[in-house]
Amino acid sequence: MLLFLVLALSSLVHLAPVVTSSLPLDCDDVYSLKINSTKNVSVPSGVYTIYPAGPLEPVKVYCDMGCRESDGHDNGRWTVIQRRINGSVNFYRTWETYKNGFGNISGEYWLGLENIFMLTNSEKYLLRVDMEDFEKGSAYAQYTLFYINSESDNYKLNIGGYINGGAGDALAYVNGMAFSTFDKDVTGSCAETNLAGFWYYYSWSCGYANPNGLYRYGTVNTAYGGIMWQPWKGNYYSLKTITMKIRRMTLQDLQNI
Repeated sequence: MLLFLVLALSSLVHLAPVVTSSLPLDCDDVYSLKINSTKNVSVPSGVYTIYPAGPLEPVKVYCDMGCRESDGHDNGRWTVIQRRINGSVNFYRTWETYKNGFGNISGEYWLGLENIFMLTNSEKYLLRVDMEDFEKGSAYAQYTLFYINSESDNYKLNIGGYINGGAGDALAYVNGMAFSTFDKDVTGSCAETNLAGFWYYYSWSCGYANPNGLYRYGTVNTAYGGIMWQPWKGNYYSLKTITMKIRRMTLQDLQNI
C-alpha cells in the first residue's frame, strides 16, 4: 500500500509548466501562498489571479474556497472553470472565444479551453459539477479523472472515476469526445442544435449534459433546450445554476479511490 501511494504521489505532477514559486498555478496555490505569507489570514472565495501558462500570461479566475465535500475533510480550494448563475452572459460562442475564455469572472464565465488544458496537464485534477434547480434543490457530480487534450486534438475530453453526489453521471457518455462549437463541430450539428459549446456525442441527443446552453427557467417545451443535466432533472428542465470547478488531487483523494 505504501509503495502504491509513493508511486501515485509521484504521478500527481506531469508536464508541469515552468512558473516561479511566488506565482500561483491555481486556487490551491492562491490559498497556500496567502496562508504562508500572513499569519491568521482569511482567504475568502472570490476573484484572484493565477498563472497556468507562466508569468507573462496572468489569468483572472474565481476561486471557491468554501465548498466542503461530502466527507468534510477539506475546504475545497476549487478553481472555477465555468459558471452559470443568472443568464447574464451569452454562451453561444465561436471556437476562438471558447478557446480564449469569456464572460464576467465575478459572475458568469468560461475560463477558456487553453487555460483548462494548461491546468489539467500540469498536475492531476478532480472535477466537481455543482448544480441547483428553481425549487431550492441541489446536487453534484464529481470525477477523480479530468483533463483535456491540446487544441491540435480539438481539446478532447478525458473523464472518469465518477463519484455520486445525487446528480447522476452525465459526462461518461462524452468521454473521449472533442469539443464542439457552431463554427467547428465534430458532431455535425450538436453545438448549433443545443445553442452552446461543449463536449457532445454523435447521436440524435448529442449527450446528457448541456451546461452552456440557453439560460431558461425550469421546465421548458423543447428537450435539450436549456442548461441541462439529464440524469438529475431530465431533458426538459433548465437549471438555475451550474458550476464546473477543479482541484488538484491529494494523497487523501488517492486513498479514497
